[in-house]
Amino acid sequence: MTVSNNMPMSLSTSKSGNVPAVRRSRLGKGIRQWWPYYVMMAPGLVFFLIFHYLPIWEAKIAFEQLRIIGPNLWVGLKHFQTLFASAIFWQVLANTLIISTLKIIFVFPVPIVVALLLNEIRGGSLRKFIQSAIYLPHFLSWVVIAGVFIAVLSPSDGAVNDVLGVFGMQPVSFMTDTGSIRWVLVFSEIWRSAGWDSLLYLAAIIAIDQELYAAAEIDGANRWQKIRYVTIPGIVPTIATLFILNAGMFLNADLNQVINFSNDVVRSKIDIIDTYVYRIGLQTGEYSLATAAGLFKAVLGMLMIVGAHLLSKRLTGKGVW
Repeated sequence: MTVSNNMPMSLSTSKSGNVPAVRRSRLGKGIRQWWPYYVMMAPGLVFFLIFHYLPIWEAKIAFEQLRIIGPNLWVGLKHFQTLFASAIFWQVLANTLIISTLKIIFVFPVPIVVALLLNEIRGGSLRKFIQSAIYLPHFLSWVVIAGVFIAVLSPSDGAVNDVLGVFGMQPVSFMTDTGSIRWVLVFSEIWRSAGWDSLLYLAAIIAIDQELYAAAEIDGANRWQKIRYVTIPGIVPTIATLFILNAGMFLNADLNQVINFSNDVVRSKIDIIDTYVYRIGLQTGEYSLATAAGLFKAVLGMLMIVGAHLLSKRLTGKGVW
């Protein structure tokens, strides 16, 4: 049986032509209904637009000679050649790699351990107290944290050197010791971020099917065996994702932290790419050279994300995409 479509051409065209109008009507209705939320989102959207998206286009000045009057002059890879010929740049790159590697090795695993330990605390009030105590440093600025560490590590009346004195050891000026300052950065980062970063792993642990724990208990598994065979495998996808994201930010090394912990004695050991860009860009006005350094770091970060993703897919079968 053949069914003929007797709908008039004008009616069909009218209906298809009204589709954009219907969509616009729905969009307008949605905006009117949810406008308070769009207003709350607006500052964040404006921030990302100004400081994250517009700079993508302006990164072209890395290949130009910036001019105040008249159009910029295209110079190609000249600024990159200047950058790679500078011994200072290679020093700050080495410092960045060393500090970032130390943080990946010693800082990244700490939130995982904190989340596993918090999950084993059965007392509700004790757990809430510990969580509040370890989350608090995240809300402190690096200015405050630097002041705390300067006081605690003071060679004259700091708590750490007082403890060393009890064991007959000589005071150490950690903040001006070139051999210790990188470790100060690592431990201050752990103190500030370990508690807050553990939230993601706690959320992943909570999402694990509780029947798996019940089955492990029936099989006679103790608490450590449950952690090893149930909890840790359950949060591997979260660990893999965060590791890949951290790999993308590997060369950041935290500008605010380094600036607040830096001084003339130790600057050569903790001068990183971000402080180098800040110095030659904002202090000396070499914007094109600073942009070239920043673009070099961004490209390396992208390559590290791709490399970490491929490595994670090979080792765990999990990745970002």
